[in-house]
Amino acid sequence: MTAVSVERGVEALRQQVDASVASYMSSCIHCGLCAQACLFYTETGDPKYTPQRKLEPLYRVWKNDFTLLGRLASMAGLGCKITDEFLDEWEELIYDSCTLCGRCTMACPVGIDITAVVRKTREGMVASGHVPEGLIGAATRAVEGGGPMGDLLPALKAVIRRSEAATGIPVEVDKEGAEYMVILSAQETVGFPEIVEAYSKIFKQAGVTWTISTKAFEGTNVGIQIGSRDIARTLVQRVVDAAEELKVKAVIAPECGHAYTALRWEGPNLIGRTYEFDVVHITELVDQLIKEGRIKFKGKHKSKITYHDPCQTNRRGGMLNPPRAILAEISENLVEMEDAGLWNWCCGGGGGVGANERADELKTKVFMRKKRQLDGVKPDELVTSCANCRNIIEEALDHYEIDLPVLGLTEMVAEYMETDEIEEPAADKAVKGEDQ
Repeated sequence: MTAVSVERGVEALRQQVDASVASYMSSCIHCGLCAQACLFYTETGDPKYTPQRKLEPLYRVWKNDFTLLGRLASMAGLGCKITDEFLDEWEELIYDSCTLCGRCTMACPVGIDITAVVRKTREGMVASGHVPEGLIGAATRAVEGGGPMGDLLPALKAVIRRSEAATGIPVEVDKEGAEYMVILSAQETVGFPEIVEAYSKIFKQAGVTWTISTKAFEGTNVGIQIGSRDIARTLVQRVVDAAEELKVKAVIAPECGHAYTALRWEGPNLIGRTYEFDVVHITELVDQLIKEGRIKFKGKHKSKITYHDPCQTNRRGGMLNPPRAILAEISENLVEMEDAGLWNWCCGGGGGVGANERADELKTKVFMRKKRQLDGVKPDELVTSCANCRNIIEEALDHYEIDLPVLGLTEMVAEYMETDEIEEPAADKAVKGEDQ
């Protein structure tokens, strides 16, 4: 990198120093409790992965430019220097060994939001060009092609055709005036296309009108993961424009943690205004529909299951109870892992780590923390409500040769619903007609 690009990064870091960052930097008591909350430290034992150490780039800028002693030291040529080599070293810490899970923030005794500071630090890393290639590629495809995997509109159309054939329920596309607009993560569209069938069945029984916009059906926000407000704003604005054009009551965030975080919590600040619609996670909506008596069930799942809490919807998003309320309706043998709930351990692949091939070995190693959680309860199946968690966990289970099915919560709901009100698939009707 050039000196110019490094200075761009330093200037971007300067812009992140506000009152909250200044108070955080001056408050840290170096107690080390955040280290014990980070699976990258606990599973490697390497002190370089301590969350507090990951704040060093922003700390140096704060100390050099925003403290009296730091400014005097800089004038004397004794300041904490930020060089290209320094940023190269910290790139791994900022991107490979942090999933933005927020567990360290909860552990901090003085209330430092370490996760938010890492997120701010990524702004400087992006500006200086110190970003993993995998995330750069995903961000470029998201801006130019509509999603981190590129243009998935042909794949979405195939998923819709499959859903209609399987359920006999039409999927409305670009329908103005529907109650809800559904967005999907790329992981769902490509890896778990059955999610659309589940939506169709659930909303049919509940009497919900919904649609998918062909202009903005991708929920994954790579801008949040890479640390670029500009990219994050562009991707949020795309969804906002489509939702307001279709005049929907609410947008349904998918089973994807960062999609939910980006649209619901960060989106209004990113675009500088409130929305003309609400944002609700699919799990919240299903829980609401059950409580209103609009979804009925025909039985319960009998095998022993445990639930993995996605960090962004649970710890960072406040959605602790809805998935458990749903599982209470459809499962008779739910066992909780140690540290479940607000203190649950990350799958190891959030925050862009899963899209960063360089971090694959480290990501697989730190999954041992989740493995120990699972070993403690020995479930027959694992349930989660985040497609990225689901994908990361399945890959790790395969690596460790563990035979444990991973289920999506929304699909489980559709599986155990009463089906009397759901129209029989057209294909089945045709077969019956031929038999007669």
